[in-house]
Amino acid sequence: MQFPTLFLDLTDTIRKNFIIFPLLLCLGTTTAAERVALKFDSSVVEYGSTLEEFFTAAIDYSPKLKIAESRLNVSSDRMRIAKGRLLPQLSANANVSDNTFTNISNPRPTGFTGERYSVQLSQVLFDWGAFSSRKQATLNANQSEAEYYYELALLLTDVADKYLNVLEAQDALSSIASELEAVKNQLDQIQSLYDLQLTQVTDLYQAQASLASVEAEQLRLESELRLAEVQLRSVSGIGVNELYGLKRDVDVPNVGRNVQYWVGEARKNNQQIRALQFELESAKERISERKGAYMPRVALIAQQQDSNVGFENIPQQRTDNTFFGVNISIPIYAGGSNKAAISEARNQSNIVENQLRQLELETSELVSSSYLLAQASQELTAAAQSLVDSTSVSAEAMQQGFELGTVTNVDVLNSLRDQYQAEREFQRARYEQIKYTLILKRETGTLTSEDMIELGELFEENSSHL
Repeated sequence: MQFPTLFLDLTDTIRKNFIIFPLLLCLGTTTAAERVALKFDSSVVEYGSTLEEFFTAAIDYSPKLKIAESRLNVSSDRMRIAKGRLLPQLSANANVSDNTFTNISNPRPTGFTGERYSVQLSQVLFDWGAFSSRKQATLNANQSEAEYYYELALLLTDVADKYLNVLEAQDALSSIASELEAVKNQLDQIQSLYDLQLTQVTDLYQAQASLASVEAEQLRLESELRLAEVQLRSVSGIGVNELYGLKRDVDVPNVGRNVQYWVGEARKNNQQIRALQFELESAKERISERKGAYMPRVALIAQQQDSNVGFENIPQQRTDNTFFGVNISIPIYAGGSNKAAISEARNQSNIVENQLRQLELETSELVSSSYLLAQASQELTAAAQSLVDSTSVSAEAMQQGFELGTVTNVDVLNSLRDQYQAEREFQRARYEQIKYTLILKRETGTLTSEDMIELGELFEENSSHL
């Protein structure tokens, strides 16, 4: 079975050897050689700090991934079952019986022990239904593997999304704390001026209202942070410790090409689309299997039998009989069930075909929107950085102007609000650029271990994030 490079090595190691590939290992601070050498640790980690730890915990914890893995194993077993039915079948039989018989020449009951032993070998020569079932089983195994890869990619991007949500909430809370401190300082200045009767009471009330507004916003952001931590825990199974944050002035990778390129990649490589393509092929093969009910079945039979009983357990001299034969079964009439089965298979194929078309449309829409949002976030990040710089300068100028009496208290409070809102918008734009890029690569089937390694390299311990 041939598949894209999406997590191919990672999947094999997780399913077979439980070794975490560089996709998970290279997100920390170890060297490349050390990362490859690290093995999966099955011990329970109660708290996580790095993206690597949450990836590792989520892969071991996710029920959906385990379900997809079990379905993959089931499809592999069914493929072996279908192939096994076409291989030689060997069976042995033994029969020992206590018999009593009478006849005209010997009216007295006569008893004897009957024995019959046989070994039989059969081999399918032609069975169209069995041949089609084997091909269906192979296609179904391919479908299950594609579904497993997509579930793995979905899990990792979901973990990354929730990890970034926590960082965004932490950054926003840190920003609002700085804003709260700045507004408090401004309120203290106004209070001092009011005590000296150098400002109006309305200015004091305005500053107090601004402080209350910032405090309310801080409470809301604290709730958002707790919710984001709960969501990260629910997907990974471990608690949230002090997280590694984005590096200062980190350069988030840009999305290249154009939207037509990414839509084309999705049609070729999206694992959900590939899974439905395999399902459609399997559905068409099922039509062929149903048509096989009209075809003859041919099998080769070889048997050796040792017995001292004949027809209806009549005693006879012990014989050793070996024979070879060809068994041919030709269907003639089945009450119309075969025709109905073919019609059912065709309708099922039509359903899968339309499901595939619908999925292609939805995937194209999602890829297009993700590309446009990633591009917009990239441009917004640059604009937001300029806005942060300008609002910071403006806030300092307003503060100096207030001290000189050239601007009002309202102007200072508004400038502080604009400054910290710009900071939070800049943070949000950076995180959204990463999120949309991951979604784009996941839906186009181009998300690789190198992408996850690059993602891990964007973070560092005890980062200030801003």
